[in-house]
Amino acid sequence: MRGNILGERFIVLSFGESHGRCVGVVVDGCPAGLRLGEEDVQRELDLRKPSSSLISTERREEDRVEILSGVFEGYTTGAPICMLAWNKDVRSEDYERIRYTPRPSHADYYAYVKYRGFNDYRGGGRFSGRVTAGFVMAGAIAKKLLREVLGVEVVGYSLEIGGIRAENVSLEKAREYRYRNDVRAPDPGSAERMRNAITEARGRGDSVGGIVECVAAGVPTGLGEPVFDCLDSDLAKALLSIPGARGVEFGAGFRAARMLGSQHNDPFAVRDGKVVLEKNDAGGIVGGISTGASIVVRVAFKPPSSIRVEQKTVDLRSMREVGLRVPGRHDPCIVPRAVPVVEAMTAIVLADHAIRAGLIPPVLGEKGLRS
Repeated sequence: MRGNILGERFIVLSFGESHGRCVGVVVDGCPAGLRLGEEDVQRELDLRKPSSSLISTERREEDRVEILSGVFEGYTTGAPICMLAWNKDVRSEDYERIRYTPRPSHADYYAYVKYRGFNDYRGGGRFSGRVTAGFVMAGAIAKKLLREVLGVEVVGYSLEIGGIRAENVSLEKAREYRYRNDVRAPDPGSAERMRNAITEARGRGDSVGGIVECVAAGVPTGLGEPVFDCLDSDLAKALLSIPGARGVEFGAGFRAARMLGSQHNDPFAVRDGKVVLEKNDAGGIVGGISTGASIVVRVAFKPPSSIRVEQKTVDLRSMREVGLRVPGRHDPCIVPRAVPVVEAMTAIVLADHAIRAGLIPPVLGEKGLRS
């Protein structure tokens, strides 16, 4: 089974549980010769941490990455890279109280059935957003690889939260503002309105969902392996593997279903002797192959299911219907913290396909003999 493995050439193996000893990842297939230190990974991992405001969980994990293998004298060696972060701020007693009363719209009950009670139920175990820390670790390597070898930039941001949608978004504004506010919005105005939507829901003991938009600029033409390893289908698989993700669309997305062909088609043009597209309703992928235009993908996230509003569930011991108010520390909206995760998963898939296409070699440069 490959349930915890992503990729064909740039391979990511995820491990760890929410309240286990650690969470982490093994990356196999990263070329030798990439300059890499823990600070490169830590920089990305810090972006995933909850803010100190009222819009995120009170759980405060240090999330200090440790690279255990695959890096020597500041460079990747070509060997598997193992990285982890220890779980320190856990309160498993909150989950002992609801062990036999599964949370509605969470994986609790379904994991209990599938694994016949052997699953780690604390904090959601493998089904917790906590495991995405490992995704971001792997994504940090993929982003650096794409940037330094191919000049590809991956930029994500909160496009919509609680029905509040950012307007007139540009890559330049998103690049500047997304990590300068705690909701990861692409501009200051929408950031304040999104923040209010989250705090109002939290005040009622409820939660809100939203949409992360991600743009990958500078992607070369030709990535993707049709028909079953299309670039968009692989991206969709990776992005839908993020806990809480409920939908993925590219370019015009579902809006294309309401357009005419003459409206949706992206006309070709010639600029400086090169074939280019006059617009990008395809979102940078046609026929499962990258077009050379920026890849534009959006991921819809549901409202977190762990809320303080009383919900209806069952007691698995008595098989009776009961009420449930979920205890513990939970995000009222996962969208802001999902932004670096979406960037990471996008970069992982792009790096994998770039290696498969031969655009990233197995060894970068030459270190030379020691004297």
